[in-house]
Amino acid sequence: MFCFSCCMPQDNVNQEPSTKPYQDTKPLASIANLSLKTDSTRQRYVAEEIEKLGKNNISADIFTFHDLSVATNNFDADNLVGEGGFGRVYKGRINIQGKDEDVAVKQLDRNGFQGNREFLVEVMMLSLLHHQNLVNLVGYCSEGDQRILVYEYMINGSLEDHLLNTSPEKKGLTWDVRMKIAHGAARGLEYLHETASPPVIYRDFKSSNILLDANFNPKLSDFGLAKIGPVGERPHVSTRVMGTYGYCAPEYASTGQLTTKSDVYSFGVVFLEMITGRRVIDNARPSQEHNLIEWAQPLFKDKKKFHTMADPLLEGNYPEKSLYQALAIAAMCLQEDAASRPLISDVVTALEFLSPQPGDP
Repeated sequence: MFCFSCCMPQDNVNQEPSTKPYQDTKPLASIANLSLKTDSTRQRYVAEEIEKLGKNNISADIFTFHDLSVATNNFDADNLVGEGGFGRVYKGRINIQGKDEDVAVKQLDRNGFQGNREFLVEVMMLSLLHHQNLVNLVGYCSEGDQRILVYEYMINGSLEDHLLNTSPEKKGLTWDVRMKIAHGAARGLEYLHETASPPVIYRDFKSSNILLDANFNPKLSDFGLAKIGPVGERPHVSTRVMGTYGYCAPEYASTGQLTTKSDVYSFGVVFLEMITGRRVIDNARPSQEHNLIEWAQPLFKDKKKFHTMADPLLEGNYPEKSLYQALAIAAMCLQEDAASRPLISDVVTALEFLSPQPGDP
């Protein structure tokens, strides 16, 4: 198929990300204990774990339910900016260190065990992990049965909003912006896989979880499904299959065996969405094009058809060589055999030469 190394220039320009050390992962062991709790004890258990986090000098603020009600005008529907399986997200405005700032307030479903679990995982993960391509957790509320997370507000919404939820009057993303987003999102995964110790498997990499700031810099969000990766001699983590259909790696979907290469596959899916402008699953298209990966696989083998895979909204405004290299990267990430997929650090290196760099004209 493709030689991954041929799309990577020899001069490797590495840029060290701005990070804080990922030191104490002992609190994450408590997440496993959630499955042992009854409904009547889970709420108390989560509250106790969150209290322990506070004693460990977690940087995130603790908000009262009243604080967040005021910030969102009593969770007014007019402030609703998103809704998913775990709850609703509202835009709010709150005073942080003497300054009024816009925030995203995610109110988790109070009825579900998954909401409790996601809340605890999210607070722990984002309190321990810090990188410019991960969304910043401003604070949280665990008052009574309320489970609420407060993030920095990302003014440009999600990648999905700009890539897949387009309308005739909405201008599509340029090729350079797409490559910039792909590069930043890959760096976020690189930090999770190769800087965090033990490594973290994101497990829910998809276009709706990549948020964009005012300059279209991407940040990964929604860490409720993240898992601590295999350590020592273990080649994988065995877990219940969760995530979003179409984005899950085939070996994970069939066996529940999870590795960092599972995230690499999911990255390949999203990257192919970015190149083609197509959803991974789209039943509105002809039957042979419902599944993006199945549609793309034969086209990967015919260089003459590469231009047919580019998003029509690009109107041909992309360097032909960059398109070929981008498709080579996507194809390698989407290898059926997990061992054949590249490390995410190799993907980052390749994308550095496709994305615009500071100072480029």
